[in-house]
Amino acid sequence: MAAAALDKSLPEKLPPSLDATAEQPPLFDGTTKLYTCYTCPFAHRVWITRNFKGLQDEIKLVPLILQNRPAWYSEKVYPPNKVPSLEHNGKITGESLDLIKYLESNFQGPSLLPEDPAKKEFAEELFSYTDTFNRTVFTSFKGDPAKEAGPAFDHLENALHKFGDGPFFLGQEFSLVDIAYIPFVERFCIFLSEVFNYDITAGRPKLAAWIEELNKIEAYKQTKTDPKEMVEVYKKRFMA
Repeated sequence: MAAAALDKSLPEKLPPSLDATAEQPPLFDGTTKLYTCYTCPFAHRVWITRNFKGLQDEIKLVPLILQNRPAWYSEKVYPPNKVPSLEHNGKITGESLDLIKYLESNFQGPSLLPEDPAKKEFAEELFSYTDTFNRTVFTSFKGDPAKEAGPAFDHLENALHKFGDGPFFLGQEFSLVDIAYIPFVERFCIFLSEVFNYDITAGRPKLAAWIEELNKIEAYKQTKTDPKEMVEVYKKRFMA
């Protein structure tokens, strides 16, 4: 079945982001809360997973403005002071890759991890590569992205050939692996094209098809950030 058909996401009215002046929502009141940021790619991983599994009513979004985040977040909620974090069953947990697996294990909704042992093993390989991929591309912004980040995008292109029966990293199965990568690839694609005139999909047909397929999935589309705003943020952060 196509990923879009499995998608359980629903339209929702997004709550406003909280800044340093905002009061803290009640802690451990029985509500499951996802502390997030509407512009953070790490947080988007968990947001997409939540949406796809149809958990909008079950997991409440608590968006923060990271540039002016409330002091109570680090003092009383999550001492590392990063997003995402999840308040569930009387505890707070963090780290985006851990959290998307946590949602898969602890909540209902369409399965986002494979049963096939070979695909399970490959999924773990790709999860392990995410930090290297992101670091390589971010670092390339200071130099020549086509030369320095090209091999990282080639790695994804080659990975998409592993199971050739579908457009996703695990073939026909849309999975947490796709969710782990798409928030970053989306931003890299936009930023590198706009600032460096570098098209990451040129000569990488599988990567191009993968991005196109992801854009058919409503759970992902609901989390996409404004391209112009993102480019300006990255310019200030990486090219100042």
